[in-house]
Formats: sequence, structure tokens, C-alpha cells
Amino acid sequence: MSATLRRRLIIPAAIATAAGLALSGCTGDIAEQDAADVDCTPYEDYGTFDGEEVTISGTIVETEADRLIASWADFATCTDINIEYQGTRDFESTIAQLAEGGNAPDIGIVPQPGLVALLAGNGYLEPAPAEVEANVDEFWTPDWKKYSTIDGTFYGAPMLASVKGYIWYSPAEFEEKGYEIPTTLDELMTLTQTIADEGDHLPWCAGMESGEATGWPGTDWIEDFVLRQAGPEVYDQWVTHEIPFNDPQIVAAFDAAGEYLKNPDYIDTQSLISTPFQEGGLAILDGTCSLHHQASFYEVNWGDGVTVAPDGDVYAFLMPPVEAGGELQVTGGGETVVAFRSSPAITAVLTHMSSDTFAQLRVEQGGTVSANNGVDASTASSPLLQQTIEILQDPNTTFRYDGSDLMPGAVGSNSFWKGIVSWLTGGSTQDTVDSIESSWPS
Repeated sequence: MSATLRRRLIIPAAIATAAGLALSGCTGDIAEQDAADVDCTPYEDYGTFDGEEVTISGTIVETEADRLIASWADFATCTDINIEYQGTRDFESTIAQLAEGGNAPDIGIVPQPGLVALLAGNGYLEPAPAEVEANVDEFWTPDWKKYSTIDGTFYGAPMLASVKGYIWYSPAEFEEKGYEIPTTLDELMTLTQTIADEGDHLPWCAGMESGEATGWPGTDWIEDFVLRQAGPEVYDQWVTHEIPFNDPQIVAAFDAAGEYLKNPDYIDTQSLISTPFQEGGLAILDGTCSLHHQASFYEVNWGDGVTVAPDGDVYAFLMPPVEAGGELQVTGGGETVVAFRSSPAITAVLTHMSSDTFAQLRVEQGGTVSANNGVDASTASSPLLQQTIEILQDPNTTFRYDGSDLMPGAVGSNSFWKGIVSWLTGGSTQDTVDSIESSWPS
């Protein structure tokens, strides 16, 4: 892509996002002016569409929206499809209403499988085209495909991904104080107590504030403990309600997380709910915190000039298993690309966004990863993201999608989030899980 084309795409996109306006891909005069600078070989089989418009919406905004748009820019130029993207943080709460009124975009980038199921169940979604399904069968594991297969019908391809359960730390502090990366949950607790006993600062820092989604970072803690302590089969039973939310094994996970999150000797319990999740780990940089539990995507929050590497300013290790050397078990998340209507141009865009070409371009833009097995992990923008792609591509990894994202919306994006807030502000574990269980749709 030429420098001119890149500027024309990215700078207006950032301005439009801030204003809440539609974000456009390269079309019209821009496409004609710069097409000679673009290698259209990867897009020859798609054909051309004479400026036909395809609208896309999702929760991706600001810098990440710029990177997303840049990832389909060459495709848009070569196929002459006018791709208009609108990013909004309210996508999850408004998309069903828009679909009901016939005002949904052509394509939605949906961050929760539970929301995909809701939209499909209400008849708002088109089944995925055969070309998209073929790409998913080739480039993703069956687990990823099943997350958007509802009652036997496949609705959409995965896009980006993340691995949760990372624990961020300062390599310099660990080296200076002789801390070792824990290999078991018991060792993680021992490390926590060691830091607390030294008295320089609290071991952990975190932030739970996220607007209407406040509390969601706490659900990630619970999910990690359910997977590690109870195992993947119990995890699956929990998210599908084959066992109740207040099952003793889930109570145990809450209590295990509570040993960290509700202990004022380990974390500032007074600021947890009011601290924005984006700022939750930044105290590591000034030496007033040692450990922060957050996903691989947290890397973008460290800011310019911060090196993410084993010998850098910050790095991360995965929350360890119960026993050292056990099977690698991780939770994670991602987005699903679905369609609210169909046309040849929409099919072309969906097919591109489900391809290894798109996934590779997006990873090269930086700050994220994909579980697409056609991506070269070495091209990720940091050693941590390279490791994350390798974990996602490893057939021996036990991967489970974020539990709250799989649960019905009344639970996963409502009572579970709210329950975390109540629990962290003094509620008992039993009252919390009982309340969430009572909210499960019958």
C-alpha cells in the first residue's frame, strides 16, 4: 500500500471515530488514484463491484478501527467495493434493536457468541456463505467454528482473538528481587505473600470500571479458576447451565479469586470498582504494583515507548495450573463476523475477512492476534503476541472461550458483571452465585 493511500485511510478514520461518524474504506477517486500502487494479485478471484457499498459496524474504535480499515484497504481498492465502517461502544446494547427495525449494517463484528446466538435465534442473521465456511474449515480449529454454529447452522467466521489469564509484571523487578515465575497456583499465592510481606507496595493492581460493562474483568478471574481447578468439562457444563451457577465448584472458583481480589493486604479493594480497566495495571510502570491479571489485548494500554518483552519494561506469564507441567489450559475471546443481509459484494467482503490474507494483514498492523492458522506468528508486534498466536495455533492447547461471552446475555453481560461488583463491594460468595443463578433464563 502506498504512503498516500495509507494517510487517506487512517487520518480521516480517526477523526470520524471520535465524532461517532461512519468510517470509510478506499473508494471512488482515492481507489482510482492509487490502484496502480496496490498489488491486486491476492484479490483477482473476487471480481469488481463498481463502487457498491457495504456497511460494517462493531465495537472496535479509535486506533484499532484505523488498523481494521487498513487491513481491508487493498481489497477495497482492487474490488472497487466502498466499505463503510462505524465503530461504537454501544454496538452490543443496540444491535438487536437496529436489526429488529431493519436498520442493522450489512455486516456486524460481534464480540460475544451469546449475542450471535440471540441475533440468529431472532432470525436477524444470514447463514454464512459457503466460501466463508470453507475458509473457516481450513484456517481455524473446529472449536472456533462451533461458537458461531447455532442449531446446526453456521453464521460467521472468527476474526481477531485474545488469550486471557495473562499476569503482567516488571521483568526488572523480578530480576532485582529474585522472584521466579510461578509454575503452580500455590506458587502464585506464595509469590503474592512474599511481595506483601516485603511491604514496599501491594502485590496486585486491577481496574473493574468499564461503563455499562463494569465488572467484566472480574469474570475473567472466575473463568480462569474454574478452568484450572475444575477442568474443561466442568467449565463447559457451567457455561451451558448443565450445572447451576451456584454449583460448589463455581463457589470454589469465586473463593479462590477472592483470596486475591477481596484481600486488602494484596490489592487496593477500595479502588477496584472505580479504576478504569485500561488503567488497572499501569502502576507496574511506576513500581507501585507487581502483578496485574489481564488479557493479551491489554498490551495496547501500556502506551508509547513501553517495551513488552522478557527483558523489557513489562511482560506477562499465564496464570499457572494447579500442578506444574500440566496441560496448557487457557481462556480467551474474539469476534465473529456475521451478515444481516446478503449480496455478492457482502459475500466478497465476508470471504476476505475470513481469509488468511486478511488475518495476516491485521496482525501486521500491530496490537492484536488471530487464531487463524495461516498467520505467521513471527510477524506479531511483540514477543508476547507472538507467543499468544503460537498458543492459539497449538493443537495441544485446551482453549475455552470466555464464559460470560458464551452465557445468555441476561447472565453473561448482565447479572454476572453486576454480581462481580456486588461481590467485590462486600457481598458474600454464596449470595452472589445464588443471585446470578436466579437470573438464568428458564
